[in-house]
Parts: sequence; C-alpha cells; structure tokens
Amino acid sequence: MNCYSGRDCARAFRTVRANTIQIARDVPVDQWGFRPTPDSMSVREVLAHIVAGTTWQLKAHAEDKKSFFTFDDFRDYIGEANALEQSLDTPEAVLTALETEGEAFAAFLETMTDEAMAERVGFPPPVEPSSKTRFELLMSVKEHEMHHRGQLMVYERLVGVVPHLTRNRLAAMAQAANQKLQN
Repeated sequence: MNCYSGRDCARAFRTVRANTIQIARDVPVDQWGFRPTPDSMSVREVLAHIVAGTTWQLKAHAEDKKSFFTFDDFRDYIGEANALEQSLDTPEAVLTALETEGEAFAAFLETMTDEAMAERVGFPPPVEPSSKTRFELLMSVKEHEMHHRGQLMVYERLVGVVPHLTRNRLAAMAQAANQKLQN
C-alpha cells in the first residue's frame, strides 16, 4: 500500500492551490502586468501558466489515460496549454480557472487508487528514466505550482505586498508574544 493516497494527494494539492489563489487575490489587479525583468512572465502570465500546467496533466491522465508519452503527445498537450494560457487574459478569467481547474484536478486525484498511482508511464528514447510512476507525474503538478508560487511571492514583495503566509506567521508570533506578556 502507498503511504500517500489519492485522497492525501488531493488534500495537499487543494492546500497548494488555495495558497496560490490567495496570492492572486492579494496582488493588486493593477500590478498583474508586473514583470521583474523584461524577459520574465508577468503576474498574470505566471498564474495562467499554473492553470495550464494543471489542465494538460488532467487531460493526459484522467481523460486520455496515457501510459506512454510520445514527443508528439507532449507537443500537442503543451500546444493546448499555451493556447489556454493566452486565453486567460483577465484577472477574472484567471481566478475562475484557478478555482475550477484546480478543483477538477483535486477531484481526479481523490479517485486515484494505489494501483493506479503505481502504474508506470513510459517515454521514448533518449528520455531517462524511460518511465515514471503515475504518482510521480501527478505530484509534479503540485511541485510545478509551488515553484511558480515561490516566484509570485517574490513578485509580491517587489510590488509592496507582504505574502499572506508571512503575514499569518507574524500575526501568530505577535499573538504568542502578547499571551506571554499577559502571563
């Protein structure tokens, strides 16, 4: 038995997505075009990229049930993902997609059995390793989002927003200090 079930994966992904959505809400809309360097993605582009990374993986694993990825498969999935990214051109569209696509992915994860998570998914040469477990591939969605969420937290600081996780930690520390003073 896998010690990290589909339900565990879904719960962890929902936590990650909720934090991403909070960042999206915390960055003022007039700062969504901000990019720290000319060749960096903007806030909106990073958020749309996160959505697209979820949707193509959902299509590949839930709808198409891929057990082998060709280079043509990757080209097609990434092409669809890029088109989706470009279509998410307003904050409202991005926020809606973060919520709906994130929940669709989490709901799929909840259905995954240990056997399904253990399935091997193959890749053509020269890709190494030549296969990975479906679990590893599905967890890469969360890892990808966390990578980009880290970028967004730096963007927040650059536009003058203290990230919510930092605000929460500082508030908890202040509360603990106040309680200590009262005792």
